[in-house]
Amino acid sequence: MRVAVCQLNARDDRARNLAEARGLLERAAAAGAELAVLPEYVDYLGRGKGMPAPEGVDGEFAEFFAGAARELGIWVHAGSFHEAGPDEEHTYNTSLVFSPAGERVAIYRKIHLYDVEIPGRVSYQESRTVAAGDEVVVASIAGVPVGLSICYDLRFPELYRRLADGGAQVVVVPAAFMMHTGRDHWEVLLRARAIENQCYVVAAGQIGDHEPDRTCFGRSMVIDPWGTVVAQAPDTVGVVTADLDLARVEKIRTEVPSLANRRL
Repeated sequence: MRVAVCQLNARDDRARNLAEARGLLERAAAAGAELAVLPEYVDYLGRGKGMPAPEGVDGEFAEFFAGAARELGIWVHAGSFHEAGPDEEHTYNTSLVFSPAGERVAIYRKIHLYDVEIPGRVSYQESRTVAAGDEVVVASIAGVPVGLSICYDLRFPELYRRLADGGAQVVVVPAAFMMHTGRDHWEVLLRARAIENQCYVVAAGQIGDHEPDRTCFGRSMVIDPWGTVVAQAPDTVGVVTADLDLARVEKIRTEVPSLANRRL
């Protein structure tokens, strides 16, 4: 399977964001990708007061990416978007996956919410405006079991172990990882999840400034089950591809059977 990670700088203009995402998908398709992955909050990343009205999983956002998948003939993981939530104060942070026929094949709502206070550096309480999901999702993408996660989920290894137990050979991580943590933790955590669960990790990140007090790290990448970075985006908007050797997953799981040897 050839995959593409699409690195985007979403801002406070939804129409612009979607147009740029479509352009990246076109580049992914032209590069022969079977699956293209977009970052977290591909629809809008800016001040809360300017956020467009949340919508359901069958709204305009879904129609846009279903159409892109169908017209380009590829699988599209549409990063994540602001889905209408359980009440007026909360949305869900939701990933949708579309087949080359434009059919929605998976929905994942981010489970772990980024509630962090670092005095003098960052104050961010995602749970004030976002409701947590509660379902672990492994989707069949082109016949390959793919585990779904979003950004801050990356810090919780128990989720990825459940995805591996559910058969995942590939794990997808759309993200808007902040610069101050991304420099030290992004690659380390991605490689750890790949090594621990002996699977490919496909991570698509936002890059650059999005509002006066938020800068995202980027460095979208693909990591193999041995923990080797096999593709990495430069520090700019763009697309990088990698070919996943799924037989390598089984080979590594057989030669170093850490999943089978678990005692806890």
